[in-house]
Amino acid sequence: MKYIIALVSLLLLPRPGFTQLNFDADLISPQLRNRANACIRNEAITVDMIADDHVTYLQKKTITVFNQNGDDNARIAIGYDKNNAIKSIKGEIYNAGGILIRKFNQNDFSDMSAVDGFSLFTDSRLKLFTPSVNQYPYTISYDVEIRNKQNLIIHDWMPTAQHNVSVEKSSYTFISKPADQVRIKTQNYPGKPIESTDEKHKKLCWSISNHFATKSEPFSPDPENYLTKVQIAPRQFYYYGHKGNYNNWQDLGQWIYDDLLKEGTVLPAATVKMVKDLVKGENNDKEKARKIYRFLQEKTRYISVQIGIGGFQPVAASEVDRLGYGDCKALVNYMQSLLKAADIESYYCVVQAGSVKKSVDPDYASMTQGNHIILCMPLKGDTTWLECTNQKIPFGFLSDFTDDRTVFACTPTGGKLMHTPKLTTQRNLQIRKAMLTVNPDGDVTGKMNTIFSGGQYDNRESITDKPLSEQYKLLRAVYNIDNINIEGVLFTEKKESNPQLTEDVQFSIRSYAPLNGRKMYLQLNAFNVQPTVQELRNRTLPVYINRGFTDEDTLEFNLPDNLKPELVLVEDKHFNNPFGEYLLKVSKEGSKLTYFRKLVLHDGTFPAEKYADFSKFINDVHMADRLKLVLSLK
Repeated sequence: MKYIIALVSLLLLPRPGFTQLNFDADLISPQLRNRANACIRNEAITVDMIADDHVTYLQKKTITVFNQNGDDNARIAIGYDKNNAIKSIKGEIYNAGGILIRKFNQNDFSDMSAVDGFSLFTDSRLKLFTPSVNQYPYTISYDVEIRNKQNLIIHDWMPTAQHNVSVEKSSYTFISKPADQVRIKTQNYPGKPIESTDEKHKKLCWSISNHFATKSEPFSPDPENYLTKVQIAPRQFYYYGHKGNYNNWQDLGQWIYDDLLKEGTVLPAATVKMVKDLVKGENNDKEKARKIYRFLQEKTRYISVQIGIGGFQPVAASEVDRLGYGDCKALVNYMQSLLKAADIESYYCVVQAGSVKKSVDPDYASMTQGNHIILCMPLKGDTTWLECTNQKIPFGFLSDFTDDRTVFACTPTGGKLMHTPKLTTQRNLQIRKAMLTVNPDGDVTGKMNTIFSGGQYDNRESITDKPLSEQYKLLRAVYNIDNINIEGVLFTEKKESNPQLTEDVQFSIRSYAPLNGRKMYLQLNAFNVQPTVQELRNRTLPVYINRGFTDEDTLEFNLPDNLKPELVLVEDKHFNNPFGEYLLKVSKEGSKLTYFRKLVLHDGTFPAEKYADFSKFINDVHMADRLKLVLSLK
């Protein structure tokens, strides 16, 4: 499941009633056109919290699209569900000179299920409108009004969230009763909001103007860490018939546990007895949990279900026990209930999953953080984490999908923040050894053994259960070498808390070492050339390396007899800096040539001015990886 549903996309929010603009594209200043595919001319968002169960979202937005790359910014996507009703949509499209060419309303929108590609059941739907304009520039202006029956989730404001889009003006107004208590977090917003209060209303208004378009920069931090952003969370809330209040993560975790989790943990008596019988004779809680986890993986499968309390409440453990499937919420809740039957404590944990590490904000609790659920067992001196949606993942291993980030645990005594284990540079290994025979005509045959572990364990995991012919096809794509032919492959795994996956491959490569006259050209690094990175002037953002790794390649070439014995060997190369280390060695003994390569890349955040050093390091590695020997034929 996804912990946060299409509620986020639903918030395209309207404000009828600001002054009519002149939509002539020539009126946009050159500074706002520079680097921009589109320009937000004016955007006014108003969130009116009339009551806990009545929140109105209004948005009026006008955006000019300069070229085809900006078309996505003119697309309107509005999510809705049982808790959110679209009251009205209307808009107009203007040509380059600001002349009206079309009007549209809600009837012109496509209506579809907001299935995210992996959800079997979902309450959420989507209205979508794509302007069919092919002459640039053009302008689209629209108003949207949404009535929301809850206030647990209030729309964030991120006016500069997109690269290559400039902003002429954007504003966000939040209206509530003077006595309403809300928590507000602002980021990268200079000054304070404009505030006005009377007997019935309190208004806060944030605004920006003349924000120039920015270009994306490689190896940058998560944009949510540095862009302008306003977040609001009311203390008192109403959601799908549930009421509550919270000021912090502890309060929110207590509500989730008491209202959404506690009642769904009861298992049938027969299942409880089965668990007790399963772990009978085991004195160690971790070994008991290992057996229960194996039972979970064999009995259940993952199916995303986005229904219920806005997709937040798991299906009862008894239902998962009966059906044999569930989403991440349901499977974690089921595993937690199985562990409880064996008297093992565990925590239901909300995490922002994905290959890019993203933590919940320790200083700002909200229901909009997190998209996945995992389980934590706080065993004495041996805290163990479990991914409950994967039937193949080893017990106690979190892959790079959820490692090294702060998560939110819901416990009987309230919410608490915890941190998942980090897959370190030293553990994220790819160790490769290959034996290659170079034939006199330049063809190569060989076999290769590669061990993947840590954050690289998953490098081949998606291939291992494919049919053999499909494995051959996928490996040809992975290695991407002209004329390579995979002739045999075997995968083996050690499914431990620090697992390993081993790939043994047999292959041939036609014309790998091409001949030209009396010369043979041999590229020593056959399988692991580091890609280049873009060189940038005037870097503005810090350099962020999400995850470190260590690669070692040892390739032994048996050279053909038709080569002259003289060989000019390559000097060893060794680069070492704060970003990592690179080592290259080439040696020859008789007809055997040995190539050794090691690349270590460190994770971390580095100052923007260090990007030139970083790009030089990576590009120097690339150049060294492309090394070719020119061998003389007899």
